[in-house]
Amino acid sequence: MTPRIRLIRFIMASFAFLLLILAGSGGLQPQSAHADSWIPVSGTGSTWSQNALDQWRKNVAANYGMTINYSGVGSSAGRRDFLQGTVDFAVSEIPFQSKPEDGSAAEVPATGFAYMPIVAGGTSFMYNLKIGGKKVTNLRLGGETVTKIFTGVITNWNDPQIAADNPGLAMPDRAIVPVVRSDGSGSTAQFTLWMSKQYPALWSSFCIAVKRAAGCGLTSQYPTFGGAKAQNGSLGVAGYVGQDYGEGAITYVEYSYALKSGFPVAKVLNAAGYYVEPTASSVAVALLKAQINTTAGSPDYLTQILDGVYNNADNRTYPLSSYSYMIVPTEVAGIFTAAKGATLGAFTNYMLCEGQQQAAALGYSPLPMNLVLAGFDQIKKIPGADVSGVDINSCNNPTFKAGDSPANNQLAVSAPAPADCDKQGPNQCTTGTAGAPADTAVTGTGTGGSASGAVTPAAVVTGSAVATGDAAVYDANGALVSGTSALSGSAVSTPFTVADSGIGPQQLLMLFAALLLIAAIVLPPFVSKRLRRPVDPHS
Repeated sequence: MTPRIRLIRFIMASFAFLLLILAGSGGLQPQSAHADSWIPVSGTGSTWSQNALDQWRKNVAANYGMTINYSGVGSSAGRRDFLQGTVDFAVSEIPFQSKPEDGSAAEVPATGFAYMPIVAGGTSFMYNLKIGGKKVTNLRLGGETVTKIFTGVITNWNDPQIAADNPGLAMPDRAIVPVVRSDGSGSTAQFTLWMSKQYPALWSSFCIAVKRAAGCGLTSQYPTFGGAKAQNGSLGVAGYVGQDYGEGAITYVEYSYALKSGFPVAKVLNAAGYYVEPTASSVAVALLKAQINTTAGSPDYLTQILDGVYNNADNRTYPLSSYSYMIVPTEVAGIFTAAKGATLGAFTNYMLCEGQQQAAALGYSPLPMNLVLAGFDQIKKIPGADVSGVDINSCNNPTFKAGDSPANNQLAVSAPAPADCDKQGPNQCTTGTAGAPADTAVTGTGTGGSASGAVTPAAVVTGSAVATGDAAVYDANGALVSGTSALSGSAVSTPFTVADSGIGPQQLLMLFAALLLIAAIVLPPFVSKRLRRPVDPHS
């Protein structure tokens, strides 16, 4: 072996060895870039959004060494914590209230803030009902029927109005147990806003009956009434419905919780006359009619106006669709620093782009481009946030692709039409919903049918909810009996597990190093022969 070959092999092998050291130490992994410099941030608020937030927090902790603390205590408590300066951010389905319905002082932050859209979804109606000992998974409810159930007008499952919604089911003679939130809740606010807008006479009569002002409109605190049960947090209401004693119960909760619990949700009648499930695509279609307060400087900038969503004439629409906000600081004050702003800016950028890839699997609907662009504007207002990576062209969000208009939504473009048996009429689809996809046999009239156009969320392809840890079990009063609980008095959420993305930078680096080592052995002899080849004097 010539000195020249030895030198070539030495150089190539040394370079390969250096690459292996870098790969083995994680030198180029995302986590190492900032793991030591990310300052932990903390927030409180919505349980409606919590399943998505918990998964995103888990992702950034594993991939970037970032610590995001979050406690789902309800939207009202989250806004209050932000006002008191005890958290860095809050999450809510509604903005700060200028006239809280409990008579408390107006919610006016002393420091700058902005509303940032973070995830969309459908407020669903999870229920526990059996006919002949078998779980019902294909319940249908009109909007008026829903309102009458949650205002105490309809109290039995065999009520003629429910029977009219469900021709394929012989509805049982069983009392309905409405389960409402006991804490101040954005979910309650969104639901009561919808009832007050769509069925004002029913809602106003209910307000008077429970000693609220006539036409009381939106409320974060659901009034207790009749046989209703009040539970704390999204997990509390879902947990009650999911127990054996919960048979006959129905609650309003984000679709994600029904997926996790393995329970069905009611398909709700839309303006086009179809009963629709709140899948990612049906929410995306509905929100095409959402209006947004785009007046910069308005205290309600980026908050949603949903009248068009409620009455969207597209037959694929789920009418109770909305999105959630993160309330972020726009100035350094109290416990919030520019160093925390760097963490919060990076986390929110991740949420708006990469995090939205998991929204559908988690039971939500990813944000469209117009809301992502609006969110980017808010990131730029966070003190200390690095805005160099805030770029729509590199945003890996599933609702848009390069060249799309902000008014488009790829999920809405590809959303399937509902099946004929989902149309209001004599037949009723037998296909199950949410976390209970099994069919329900026809026990009433009609020929049934399959909801073949329905989208099956990735989280329930196997027919069961995805969860880790011990499931929480509650008694009839909503007290935790066994299972996992976080802080006393706060809602608990177990994150979904989403598959890893596969080969990453570290693995590619190791592969390249291996190829260099092989090349160090194989190539030098050929190179050396080429260099020693005599030159043809006649060439």
